[in-house]
Amino acid sequence: MKKVLAVCACIIAFTSCAEYSSDYKKTKVENDSLKLHIKKSEAEMDEMLSILNAIEDDIKSIRDTENFLDIRKDSELTGSRREQMKNNMNAIAETLKQNKQKLSELQKKLDAGNVRSSALQKTIDRLTNDITEKTEMIVKLQRDLDRKDLQITQLSDKVEGLNTDIGILKDVNESQSIRINNQDKALNTVYFCFGTKKELKEQKILSGGGLFSKSKALQEDFNKDYFIAIDKRQVTAIQLYASKAKIKTSHPEGSYNYFKDAEGNLTLEIEDADKFWSLSNYLVIEVG
Repeated sequence: MKKVLAVCACIIAFTSCAEYSSDYKKTKVENDSLKLHIKKSEAEMDEMLSILNAIEDDIKSIRDTENFLDIRKDSELTGSRREQMKNNMNAIAETLKQNKQKLSELQKKLDAGNVRSSALQKTIDRLTNDITEKTEMIVKLQRDLDRKDLQITQLSDKVEGLNTDIGILKDVNESQSIRINNQDKALNTVYFCFGTKKELKEQKILSGGGLFSKSKALQEDFNKDYFIAIDKRQVTAIQLYASKAKIKTSHPEGSYNYFKDAEGNLTLEIEDADKFWSLSNYLVIEVG
């Protein structure tokens, strides 16, 4: 019995010594280090997957908004719509830039050897290609929008130029219309006066008229202010307020006539205006 107890005591002593040997401690440290490394790798893997998932979501969101960013589908691109598209494109471009930087950092971690995963590498490569593709798309859309802005600016300049030309033409037309109206008015303006022989002579409208000569109308220095200007197209009757009248200027026979009112006063009726005024634009009537 004493021998058995002695053997057991030796075994326990040996085992206790082995637990505190240098090899055991080394193995335990290596084991703890490996556990820590695995735990760290798992944490890095979780972080990387989280970042990749977030990038995936961003790219999906961009893909969902592509139709709204295609300016070729906008027949009418208003100023507010263009501004909104610019802001959206800038926001997407900034998101792509940030995600590209995140992928670059993930690639560095993967290359450092802390995490080894071919599936992870494929995902990074795919997302990198997607980001490159979407970046090129945004750059193209921004160029298209800039061209659209340039076209709109050019069209606005043309419209402004056309409006200026229209304004100039309007002024020219108005000026020409006024000039034509003035010319037309001048062409159709005629003058008349009537009065007794004495009155007409005082105004130097009649001269002569002695015993053996006829009086003559419209000699030099006659008083033009004594005449009344009328439009021959509108005035075809002249009231003379006298019972006797005689035209002293040249006007063709048959182009006019006289009519008496109830009081016996005469009215000159011009029956053919063009013919009546064809020889003279001045009409002098002696009344008495």
